[in-house]
Amino acid sequence: MNRNFILIALLCLLCISRATAQSVTVDAKIDSLQIWIGEQAKLQLQVAMDAKQRAVFPVYTDTIVPGIEIVETAKPDTQFLNDRQRMLITQEYTITSFDSALYYIPPVPVTVDGKVYKSKALALKVYSMPVDTLHPDQFFGQKTVMKAPFAWEDWYGLLACSFLAFPLLGLLIYFIIRIRDNKPIIRKIKVEPKLPPHQAALQEIERIKNEKVWQKGRPKEYYTELTDTIRTYIRDRFGFNALEMTSSEIIDKLLEIKDKDAISDLRFLFQTADLVKFAKHDPLMNENDVNLVNAIDFINETKQPEEENQKPQPTEITIIEKRSLHAKVFLICGIVLLSAALVGTFVYIGLQLYEFFA
Repeated sequence: MNRNFILIALLCLLCISRATAQSVTVDAKIDSLQIWIGEQAKLQLQVAMDAKQRAVFPVYTDTIVPGIEIVETAKPDTQFLNDRQRMLITQEYTITSFDSALYYIPPVPVTVDGKVYKSKALALKVYSMPVDTLHPDQFFGQKTVMKAPFAWEDWYGLLACSFLAFPLLGLLIYFIIRIRDNKPIIRKIKVEPKLPPHQAALQEIERIKNEKVWQKGRPKEYYTELTDTIRTYIRDRFGFNALEMTSSEIIDKLLEIKDKDAISDLRFLFQTADLVKFAKHDPLMNENDVNLVNAIDFINETKQPEEENQKPQPTEITIIEKRSLHAKVFLICGIVLLSAALVGTFVYIGLQLYEFFA
């Protein structure tokens, strides 16, 4: 019985030791087993172990073995597995060789918690470039630098800036001449003469007659325009503000100047107009025509005879004024902006020419 117990215990200890021994694995591989002289390859070293364990990788300075050089050593990459109970550490080395041979890479040692574990051995074959020494005349030296072919696309920006510089320069010169030549600005204005009061009134009455507003059911608008025309004529002809006076006040004022015969027809016009505007009177068709004729007769009877056949010519007024402050500010701002644009254009052209011919 004791003997069987001892055997079982020994088997358990053996299994535990094997599990412990298998908990750490070290693997090495290389991405290319054959390279040319000077070509680079990646040597990858992986260590799988428990998360609580600590590993120490070998430190190479220049070479792994004589003939295989270390170009770069990357930082270790750690990856956790099995709910962070295990981890996989990957260490990568960039190697190269400048001698053709078959190199033996011995197992790489990794220390885990003070115990050394080794990877499998690797081999790397380095080939040299084939050289035909029997025909040295077939070897050519380094070629000279070839000039790039001419392409218009490379010159579009330069040509556009060159053509743009000429109008900008011309406009800048024009602005400079304008601001230095501070001559006064001379303007000539034609002033049309004002029509005599009776002619202006008759033109307005002709317009009212042609529109025929009373035939469209708008007698109030018709009489308002007609009486306003007569009031304006009276103001310009007799010199008192008839636009601000009532109909009776206008008649009284005119009686002081003219006889009753010249004003009798005007009185009837004003009375009809007041009835239409204030009493909503609807005049007959013949009343509208009669009042239009009465307005024309009043104007013809009271106009100034000496101005009837006169046609004054338009006068021309010459105005001389100096350039305004706004114009000076505009010219100065234009000169500054054009100067900046020209400087930028010439700098760009110079840099492009330097790049092309340097």
